[in-house]
Amino acid sequence: MEELQDLYQEIILSHNKRPRNERDLPGCTHEAEGYNPLCGDKVKVFLKVEGGVVVDVSFHGEGCAISRASASMMTERLKGCPEAEIDRRVAEVVDMLAGPVEPALDLARDGDLAALAGVRKFPARIKCATLAWRAAGEALHHGKTGAG
Repeated sequence: MEELQDLYQEIILSHNKRPRNERDLPGCTHEAEGYNPLCGDKVKVFLKVEGGVVVDVSFHGEGCAISRASASMMTERLKGCPEAEIDRRVAEVVDMLAGPVEPALDLARDGDLAALAGVRKFPARIKCATLAWRAAGEALHHGKTGAG
């Protein structure tokens, strides 16, 4: 079990050190910002939706390793996602991290997101891990840009 914990920690550190899709997104159709005043995490999420599908997603963020790693994972998980599924995917991650029942996760099935499940043990860090996901939902519903 300790080896699995070490692997999960390495996944989070990898996403923090080399975040996927941390960049501007010219032509984005939706964007929103998130801020966690408890620890100072800030994120801005950009979505490019075409034909009802998220064709690209990126972010800019400052904050702790968990916040940045989660944002990086979010971009990978939402790219190619039908617009109609975004709310469900965001809710699944929020429930995984803050829901009443601890989920049974598997790295092979759930990918890098399984590494975030350990955040459940640290309630103060849950907002860090959900910040980018909530911002993505906010962008979809309230953050249309002039490009869309």
